Amino acid sequence: MDIRLVALDMDGTLLDSDKNQPPDFMDWVRMHPSIKTVIASGRQYYTLAKDFIPIQNQLIYAAENGGIVFEQNNVIYLNEMQKTDIKSCLAMIDRISGTTPVLCGVRSAYMRPADGHILREVRQYYSHLQQTPDLYEAALQDSIVKIAVFVDQRMAESAIRHFTQIAGHLSAVLSGDSWIDIANRTVNKGVAVTAIQQKYGISPEECMAFGDYLNDAELLKSCGESYCMANGHPDLKALAKHIADSNDNNGVMKILRQLDECPKGGMQ
Repeated sequence: MDIRLVALDMDGTLLDSDKNQPPDFMDWVRMHPSIKTVIASGRQYYTLAKDFIPIQNQLIYAAENGGIVFEQNNVIYLNEMQKTDIKSCLAMIDRISGTTPVLCGVRSAYMRPADGHILREVRQYYSHLQQTPDLYEAALQDSIVKIAVFVDQRMAESAIRHFTQIAGHLSAVLSGDSWIDIANRTVNKGVAVTAIQQKYGISPEECMAFGDYLNDAELLKSCGESYCMANGHPDLKALAKHIADSNDNNGVMKILRQLDECPKGGMQ
């Protein structure tokens, strides 16, 4: 069957360890206008679009781990958190040492005033970022889809235990060794890709997905051809249909190039 949609995680998947894109990725997108290329990332839309300026309008962005989907600078899918949930989550996070909450909204991300390595880390993922002493007031002025929690000293896997009692309609998932993402339980990259599939009449069997970490699980489940990177989490490898070469060995592009070798863009 022909591949009509390719969904790609960024960090640890498309990008190498130095955060560089494969040199031929943008050319590949240009050469395949009939394939919907989806950037599925925990990053903010504005940061993602800035990374792909030459082709930014040729991509679809399932940003904030799927909480919001942008196409040609328009929101085509949104899964907003309730304000009361934001308030209770902020109170919970503030009781955990070494954590910094970042509210992720449609217009911007918001954090309390910070400097040093914490601000540098957050700015890496959120180019539209406002520092404010009152996060809840900021939430009232925007549609918040996610609370990203930065955990210092790469202790996210240890800190996740503090969120076991989170409300049942919310979820807290690891998105890296320093990050925990809190959102509505119905938010994930797979749900966002499913919304795109429905919009364009594309079946899961016509889709291919790549990921490396636990927040990519639903993404891989949403696509018939699923790849975990060789550098990926063992649990994701167990879930994936295929294993791709590592992000530092151009693993994504090695698979995408195979599409050109198969009749009509299908996979053998």
